[in-house]
Amino acid sequence: MPTRRSFLKQTSLATTGLLIYTPEWFKKKDLIGIQLYTVRNEIFKDPKNPDPQTPLSRIAEIGYTSVEVFGYNGGKFFGLSPSDFADLLKKYKLESPSGHYSLPNYLSKGDEDDLKKTVEDATHLSHKFFTVPFLPDSLRTNLDDYKKLAKKLNRAGEVAKGAGMRLAYHNHNFEFKDWGGGQTGFDVLLKETDPSLVNFEMDIFWVTKAGVDPIQLIKSNPGRIKMWHIKDMDNTPEKSFTEVGSGIINYKEIFKYKKESGLEYFFVEQDQVKIPVYESIAKSLQYIKKNKLEV
Repeated sequence: MPTRRSFLKQTSLATTGLLIYTPEWFKKKDLIGIQLYTVRNEIFKDPKNPDPQTPLSRIAEIGYTSVEVFGYNGGKFFGLSPSDFADLLKKYKLESPSGHYSLPNYLSKGDEDDLKKTVEDATHLSHKFFTVPFLPDSLRTNLDDYKKLAKKLNRAGEVAKGAGMRLAYHNHNFEFKDWGGGQTGFDVLLKETDPSLVNFEMDIFWVTKAGVDPIQLIKSNPGRIKMWHIKDMDNTPEKSFTEVGSGIINYKEIFKYKKESGLEYFFVEQDQVKIPVYESIAKSLQYIKKNKLEV
């Protein structure tokens, strides 16, 4: 199965577009989002010629109203310029409150030109949040690495703020590794980052996978967790991915703490599916709507 990192390296040919996307017709409570990584295999059916248009049209048809973007590489999104990709989102009336940007040169080498260029390109999509999605193994070998990351996130938060966005960090499970004395990388990020510059996007599956209670994490950090990734965990020894409402994570209870979390947006994401992907994301959406899970 290709990884997120391998997909972030892929680019292709661009198509044309018209205007920069400036969504104004949605109310926040109407936004039900999906992380585009969920449909990566559909986008990259032909790796040399990625097709984001067909998946976006299907996502909108199913009933999602916002997307969280991934796939930025070399100044383009799936081979499209930022303005052209923004036009494609507008075509399907999809808002993009957040985008995932890995910042490989900035995080590993401190290349601020890379940071500033990426932030500039991200502004074309009218994001509210500029989100760092992943930390490579080589940048998380000890707690000092997390302290270095926190400084870089603070600086990136300043740059994002200057461009009208807020920075967020998206977790997996490795941030909750105990490095001794109960200290985790996530603890360091919370302590060492400036709350006015750095927010968090809680991936509820990975928090649960790490053995942490999402509700307790919210209670311990009120107001700092502005976005959620919602994906469910099946009741098998592997504790694998499944559709929202089909597993063991109690989303009805977790959503009771949305205000305490500071929740502004949430996105369905399923890293792997066992049924056709559009059937999978429709099933998750049906559960969300039936149980009135909203911001």
